[in-house]
Amino acid sequence: MFLHHMKHRFRYPGAMRIAPELAETVAAVVDAGSLELAAVDLRISPSAVSQRLRALESQLGRVLVVRSRPVRATAAGEAVVRLARQYAVLEHDAARELGLGGTRVPLPLAVNADSLATWILRPLADFAARHPVDLELLRDDQDATAQMLASGTAIGAVTSQDEPLAGCVVVPLGSMRYQACATPGYVRRWLPDGATPEALGDAPVIEFDRRDDLQSRWLAARGADPARPPRHYIPGSQDFVRAVEAGMGWGLVPEQMSSARLVRIRDEPITVPLFWQRRHLRSPLLEALDEALLGAAAAALA
Repeated sequence: MFLHHMKHRFRYPGAMRIAPELAETVAAVVDAGSLELAAVDLRISPSAVSQRLRALESQLGRVLVVRSRPVRATAAGEAVVRLARQYAVLEHDAARELGLGGTRVPLPLAVNADSLATWILRPLADFAARHPVDLELLRDDQDATAQMLASGTAIGAVTSQDEPLAGCVVVPLGSMRYQACATPGYVRRWLPDGATPEALGDAPVIEFDRRDDLQSRWLAARGADPARPPRHYIPGSQDFVRAVEAGMGWGLVPEQMSSARLVRIRDEPITVPLFWQRRHLRSPLLEALDEALLGAAAAALA
């Protein structure tokens, strides 16, 4: 009688459980971009994927994905994808603790482009050599990677956002230092009397993409109008540096990527603090990832 009373006392009215394989199916569809490709990844038929998806949507009373090309998650679908990421990690940890082995764990990580081009690949390679993980690195600007974590696309992110997202923990990694660089020939043509506010207003500048405001912040801090200079957009860290080396414009180059072909137009660096955010799970696997990244960042970043 007592046990019966306690069972009903702690049952949440209307509560329902999401089966791990159904959550995994939603994540697979979102990752693959279509039901057909998700079926290949899951090794089941497309009709089985569709049936699982419809079953969970019926159970929850919510639309989980928009059947576009590519498929994308709704807000409810993002919650299920986040759950699937956590299921996979916790299942791995439990299997290891019980000595059961287990399948490889997919770990999608959002990484800013400059970290990807400089310091982060070595610790991730070492981590992948020691653990049964399949890493998927999702590249974006450091101001945008946190959104991938919030949506469930990634389980961890290198980001400039220091405030923890809901359900996440955050630790500082250090700061990337950038120097305003150009070729000697570019300086002779565009900045013969130095990088004055007037000269910077006419000198072509290179930016990563249209969301990149690093160069604009540097210009504004030195009294130049950020909206005035001609602009080129080069969306890749190594390509960005090559464009600066080709004389296309000046740009803020990570100190780790500077070369002998470039000179500083002003010896005034700008620093971008970076943080590691991930889902707040007590997981030996994720704690090992934390240790790998923090150790490497301590050696590589200011």
